Amino acid sequence: MTRLHDLTALEQAAAIRSGELSPLELTDHYLDRIERLNERVGAFVTVTADRARRQAGEAARRVQECAERRLLPPLHGVAVPVKDLSSVRGVRLTRGSAACADLVGSVDDAVVTRLRRAGTVLLGKTATPEFGLPCYTESAVAPPARTPWDPARSAGGSSGGAAAAVAAGLAPVAHGSDGGGSIRIPASACGLVGLKPTRGRISRGPLAPDLFGLVTDGPIARTVRDAAALLDVMHGPEPGDLYTAPPLPPGRRFLDYADIDPGRLRIARTLVPPMLETTVHPDCVTAYEKTSALLEELGHHVEELPPVFGPQLAPDFALLWSVTAALTPVDPAREHLLQPLTRWLRDRGNAVGGPELLAAHARLQNAVRAALPVLDRFDAILTPTLAAPPAPVGYFHDAEPAVNFERQNRFTPFCAVYNLSGQPAVTLPLHWNAAGLPIGVMLAGRLGGEGTLISLAAQLEAARPWRRRRPPIWDA
Repeated sequence: MTRLHDLTALEQAAAIRSGELSPLELTDHYLDRIERLNERVGAFVTVTADRARRQAGEAARRVQECAERRLLPPLHGVAVPVKDLSSVRGVRLTRGSAACADLVGSVDDAVVTRLRRAGTVLLGKTATPEFGLPCYTESAVAPPARTPWDPARSAGGSSGGAAAAVAAGLAPVAHGSDGGGSIRIPASACGLVGLKPTRGRISRGPLAPDLFGLVTDGPIARTVRDAAALLDVMHGPEPGDLYTAPPLPPGRRFLDYADIDPGRLRIARTLVPPMLETTVHPDCVTAYEKTSALLEELGHHVEELPPVFGPQLAPDFALLWSVTAALTPVDPAREHLLQPLTRWLRDRGNAVGGPELLAAHARLQNAVRAALPVLDRFDAILTPTLAAPPAPVGYFHDAEPAVNFERQNRFTPFCAVYNLSGQPAVTLPLHWNAAGLPIGVMLAGRLGGEGTLISLAAQLEAARPWRRRRPPIWDA
């Protein structure tokens, strides 16, 4: 028997447009699952049940009043939770911090406005670690976010709650954000598709600064088509944005690329982390090698990537990261509520002078300028997403800050470089290890090249379908 959460987001939207499914019925289905199952995976920090039902009712009325239902947005009436780093007017905004536990959003972020205009339904806010800084989701305002494939292990971060929600069948797709891997890390840990778009593809306005261009919003989904459809809903610039991405061709949607054969592509691959020497776990090597072989089976040319970055970039990225931590405003009377890692990062960031910051940023920019001509020779670049399988809950969080930060760097050595370069990157759940844990692989593309990535990812999904793989909680 097919249940509502078995359907993809696009299948749900099609059923809503045809009148076979009511947005209210769909919303109640997910709210019931959240009430019963959220405690097991720590996906939601705030549930907006009344708002969700009101929005579902509005979506249902629009369906009834629409003479040309095919013109409704692709995800009209579909539930899409928002990560708790983004502001939703009138909804609690903790940013994963006890210091912000009483904060309420004063405006809608631009991406939230776009989701609302598209007729999507807000189930609530998904859990994130404090200020989105770590690669795991354990905070003082919510239970740890756990991968549904093994609840003793972390769902990753910082979009850990979003990934846990989608993997556990508590939402069909989810909004995430990514400043150093924060979409791709939890998507890998939870067996999902996580797409970090090109820098400037999605506006960070009106509140969040995009000074360094590291952070972007993006989709987390079970299928490539759902991820592309959610990107269609979320993307677009706003006045005041410092970065913009190359526009799509006229009349083209990201979803269209999922139905386009990518042709024969030139794909580079590497097992060498770009900024850090570390050991890659055999399970991640296996996923990488199997994907390399599959790409060749599909007719693509695969070759080794020449060295383009180096370990000298890691200290400069860490400097930017610590300054980013220090930029988040905190009431001085509540600073004692911050977690040890956050205080450690903020202390480091506050000690950085203006010339030192600008010099680090300049060195990173020069490194990217030198690397892009090499990277642009290839249609895509293959690496593992992570250097190890999902980590146990507490592995990072229970360590003292310097050890915690070092462990995170060694767990995620492949991700942050694409935040520095601004390139799009997608993680795909193409492998599960002997213990039944998902092991993602990552493909990065040229700046503005999400279309090629989506076409290639859809081809890989068709060749090795993963949709029917579901954790035990799926059937609860």
